[in-house]
Amino acid sequence: MWTLGAVLREVDDLDQPAGPPVVPESGRAARVFERVLDRLAGAPYPKAILLYLVIRTASVQLLDLLAARRGMTLTDRLTAWDGQWYLRLAVHGYADLPGTLDAARQPYSDAPMAFFPLYPKLVGMVMWLGVDVVVAALTVSVLAGAVLACGLIRIGRAVSSAQGDRTGLLLVALWAGAPMAIAFSMAYTEALFCAFAVWALVGVLERRWWLAGLCAFGAGLSRSTAVVLVGVVVVAALIAVFRRADERWPALAAAVVAPLGVAGYLGFVAYRTGSWTGWQDIELRGWNTEFDFGVETWESVLARLTADESVFSTLTVLMLLGAVALAVVAVVLRVPWPLTLYGVGVLALAIGTRGLPDAKMRFILPAFPVLIPIAIGLAKRRTGTAVAAAVAWVVLGAWFSAHALTAWRYAI
Repeated sequence: MWTLGAVLREVDDLDQPAGPPVVPESGRAARVFERVLDRLAGAPYPKAILLYLVIRTASVQLLDLLAARRGMTLTDRLTAWDGQWYLRLAVHGYADLPGTLDAARQPYSDAPMAFFPLYPKLVGMVMWLGVDVVVAALTVSVLAGAVLACGLIRIGRAVSSAQGDRTGLLLVALWAGAPMAIAFSMAYTEALFCAFAVWALVGVLERRWWLAGLCAFGAGLSRSTAVVLVGVVVVAALIAVFRRADERWPALAAAVVAPLGVAGYLGFVAYRTGSWTGWQDIELRGWNTEFDFGVETWESVLARLTADESVFSTLTVLMLLGAVALAVVAVVLRVPWPLTLYGVGVLALAIGTRGLPDAKMRFILPAFPVLIPIAIGLAKRRTGTAVAAAVAWVVLGAWFSAHALTAWRYAI
């Protein structure tokens, strides 16, 4: 991996008196620059970012094509549904926004508090540069996606010592091209939350407790799914507190800091609403969403597998079942327990929550560890085989995402 230290060593090598004849200053600078470019070209992080951006760009282009065929605009699709809430929050904050309604189409001033604050705050900060709110929102999502792509390289190294970077790049391709990964390119929190989640788990796996704690804190200000991530970070940190004396204080600090984001925001909502269950009450009244231990999901799966449903509905069910199967495979393959526990927890939360069954694929999108068995398996195959499989997956995911945003209702 190219680092500043490597560049400095290159300079030192060129300055050594022994060896080839002295090279003129201009020639020496050219050689240093050439070597730096060579190392940068071979570094995994730029490759991960480029791969991520290429896949996401292709997916957005397909969405643009399908949207045009239905008389829609790309901007409208990338800011649809919850995206409009985040744009309004970025501009107005949590004031009494005009036109806020509940699920019964009745005025409901508390509805904006269903959305966590960090993403709209970051969008507002980017707006200070003089760009409009839509450009700012999509910029935050793109930058967050690049950060999460880099984190997947580190995850790949943690799960595959022999082919870590190859596994990491395949994880980037699989996740960036997953069904409903279009949310990473929208005015949504998925990219931001997942960036925090990936690096929090990197911190746990590499025992960098300050990284794990701060990223879990940031995730807690981004999305309610952070309760799963926070739980994993706290458990791992407490294990380190009792088992590793040299890590006791950093791990204890991580265990304290990690829950503050999600607990702080839920506490804020509780104070504003006057109810300890204020956020859950808003979700129920505003979106008919609550944890029902998977009753609605089970009924939906049975109905769609035994009736003449659309291709989209059937694929949603099959992919959901496939994600569960991959979670089991991850356990069998002994994927590091923090990754497995996080992935299983996100799946359980998504499956166990009632409301919008067609949106389940977006809700399970943060459960990236379920893709690790596929990435490990493909990393052991020939390059042509791995590329062909990844391309097929990306094409399926891009079509699924574009179809969901243009031809289906309530799929995100």
